[in-house]
Amino acid sequence: MNNNLTYTRCGDYYIPNLTLTETETENKPLGKYGRMRKSYLKEHRPILWNSMILSEKLYPHLREIDEAANARLEQLMPELMKRSGVTESPKASDPMKWTGLMNSLKAQAEETIFAELIYN
Repeated sequence: MNNNLTYTRCGDYYIPNLTLTETETENKPLGKYGRMRKSYLKEHRPILWNSMILSEKLYPHLREIDEAANARLEQLMPELMKRSGVTESPKASDPMKWTGLMNSLKAQAEETIFAELIYN
């Protein structure tokens, strides 16, 4: 039993003053994929969201998802470039076309990441 627990009176009820311990991972900002996972959990999986907050596992989970998604993107991009025949040569001759191709490949890779990690 926690003897340091304090209460606040609200009308006829006493509500415990609960606080979460601060961890070092909460001080680092989340990346794009961590924020997307956070938004998904909050909107579509509220029970899991609350459970993770109360067990203080949310931010380590979001950090892990963000790192895994970035690693997966780095792995998928060369594979998609090879499969599509995209090389570095058009980068100098037609940079707009190359940028468009790379954006298209990144969108394909992100669809895989969303299905595997974010909206899972």
